[in-house]
Amino acid sequence: MVCCYSAGSFVKGESGRVAEKIENTFMKLSELGLDRWFIDQAGEFCESGQQIARVTVVDRGWYTVRNEDGEVLARATGRFLHSTESTCDMPCVGDWVCLRYQDDGSAATIHAMLPRKSFLQRKFAGKRVELQMIAANVDAAFIVQSCNYDFNVSRLERYLVMVNEGRVEPLLILSKTDLVSADELEELIAEIRRAGINTRIIAISNITGSGLEEIREVMDCGRTYCIVGSSGVGKSTLINRLTGDDSLKTGAVGDSGEGRHTTVRRQLIVLEQGAMLIDTPGMREVGLLGVSEGMDDNFDDIQELSLSCRFSNCSHTSEPGCAVVKAIEEGDLQEEHFQNYLKLKMESDCNALSYAGKRKKKKTL
Repeated sequence: MVCCYSAGSFVKGESGRVAEKIENTFMKLSELGLDRWFIDQAGEFCESGQQIARVTVVDRGWYTVRNEDGEVLARATGRFLHSTESTCDMPCVGDWVCLRYQDDGSAATIHAMLPRKSFLQRKFAGKRVELQMIAANVDAAFIVQSCNYDFNVSRLERYLVMVNEGRVEPLLILSKTDLVSADELEELIAEIRRAGINTRIIAISNITGSGLEEIREVMDCGRTYCIVGSSGVGKSTLINRLTGDDSLKTGAVGDSGEGRHTTVRRQLIVLEQGAMLIDTPGMREVGLLGVSEGMDDNFDDIQELSLSCRFSNCSHTSEPGCAVVKAIEEGDLQEEHFQNYLKLKMESDCNALSYAGKRKKKKTL
């Protein structure tokens, strides 16, 4: 597939010279996902003498950034660091940043970050009530679950809420189909559908290669895809199959069926056919924080039923005339699906209150 973009016209504002310079590199940077929306943002956020590049790796305060000439290491300036309020305001893999190159282009400093079109974030693992960025400016997320120990519809719903909240298109990948029979695979897919999940599913085997061509067909040039899932589900192996090499380490699966962490940092990889992949470490927890839009999108069946409840503030527990309870009693709505909705909503709301209180206290201090 060939990337084709039209340079077109560009309206200059007060930052006309900056915008014109960015325009001159548009054709090359478009292969890294740059489009007109980011061009407009760069004209506003980047100052004279600065250039834009995309973050491909984040590693302990160092950023690997890529532009039309290649990759260099960069550090954020103190002024930029001082302007951030949380870790989510810092650049992550997939972000576009404004740079000043130094030492003949062998190093750079980050002065600003362009607004994000989309994002993937979760609550930090454990008791820490803070958001953690996973990736930015992602077009679609491949949510990977294996067909053996890792398969869990409730966990899958967590991923879908996270992805929908970030305005990212989800796609489900069931890996390790070589470990189950055709009938067992069909039943796993049916279980997902019974939970009201209508997202496209691709079943693959990294051993036999089944389903890999279907994944390649959905990946378009210039678009960014992020792979998320638990450890050991085959994310790194999948990337190795898509890239055609073994650049990413993979680990053996233990007797329990659980895999080991092999990816230790997030990184953006440009495939030969022009699409981009962001690999992420396995997630032991997918904590949710303030994900109202993601909840509505993923549990739209419950939202639609609630419109028919007698009371607008129905809690769907004991109120008369509750359409949700009626649907459960008549078998039109899975009890487990509804209970998971209540659990995720309570978790998200509780974390959001704690997070808001923490931010308020910090501002007061």
